[in-house]
Amino acid sequence: MRKLTRITISSEVMGGKPCIRGMRVTVGMILGLMATGRTQEEILRAYPYLESEDLKECLAYAAWRVEEVEVSLSTT
Repeated sequence: MRKLTRITISSEVMGGKPCIRGMRVTVGMILGLMATGRTQEEILRAYPYLESEDLKECLAYAAWRVEEVEVSLSTT
């Protein structure tokens, strides 16, 4: 997977949730808009400071997250 340069995580911004370029726009918010049927054009109109590459990286980040494997750790 290519390096994601537009998704940032900082405890200082939105409580450490993944955000777009350090702004107070979370990946989850954008994915939620997409999941409810908003088009890329509608999202970019509503948030003119975002770019189409930001939306692509939100999808790439989500795809990476769902591919993670949870590993149980022994508590012995």
